[in-house]
Amino acid sequence: MPSGDRPDCAMPCHVAIIMDGNGRWAKSQGWQRLRGHQAGIDSVRDVVEACAEWGIANLTLYAFSTENWSRPRLEVAGLMKYLKSFLLAEKSTLLENGVRLQGLGQLEDLPDDVLSVLRQVEADTAHCTTMTLRLALSYGGRQEIATAVKQVCQKVSAGELTVDDVTPEFIQSNLYDPQMPDPDLVIRTANEHRLSNFLLWQTSYAEFYFLEKLWPEFRRGDLGEAVLNYSQRLRKFGKVVDND
Repeated sequence: MPSGDRPDCAMPCHVAIIMDGNGRWAKSQGWQRLRGHQAGIDSVRDVVEACAEWGIANLTLYAFSTENWSRPRLEVAGLMKYLKSFLLAEKSTLLENGVRLQGLGQLEDLPDDVLSVLRQVEADTAHCTTMTLRLALSYGGRQEIATAVKQVCQKVSAGELTVDDVTPEFIQSNLYDPQMPDPDLVIRTANEHRLSNFLLWQTSYAEFYFLEKLWPEFRRGDLGEAVLNYSQRLRKFGKVVDND
């Protein structure tokens, strides 16, 4: 497949990406880790535009985990600076491409100035319908599930529902974004083969695609290869199919 071309296959509805390897890429260039995060923004831009062009309706990027707050203070501050700059710089491009932006996670933990910009871009792009881009920020899958269960327990305690009313569907209705479809395809760069606390509830039947490239090296051609690989898989969702 020529680099950058739309793969000749059906598109997944939802692609989720664990963007790994920024620090290692910077180290390989002899630079500080923050330079890698900055370079990774170009990959984000290319992938978002490709998804919008190819008809992928949902893209979720694991941008900053709850565990990332424990990184060195200067690195965290730099990441927040890059996030704010990205939101301000890319809003017009998101609007041009019909991309709705949403934050996903414990967003109240973000610095006030970053959260303010995020909320503004969310509001300004709320009418866009081509694609939804979700940035997982201060996100942890275990915390998301724990928060949902806590809300359910409070409703049971208040007598608003019974224990028998607690179903997987009801728990999902209390997640950060109950309307978000489950990911069809999860991509992880940098040759790491784990979820790292990302969308634990939602990825129960997702297909996974791992590659050695570091995130700053990832481009739409790599996305196309992942989507093509995904399209060749038989998804059974626990059922028996004719050729089993």
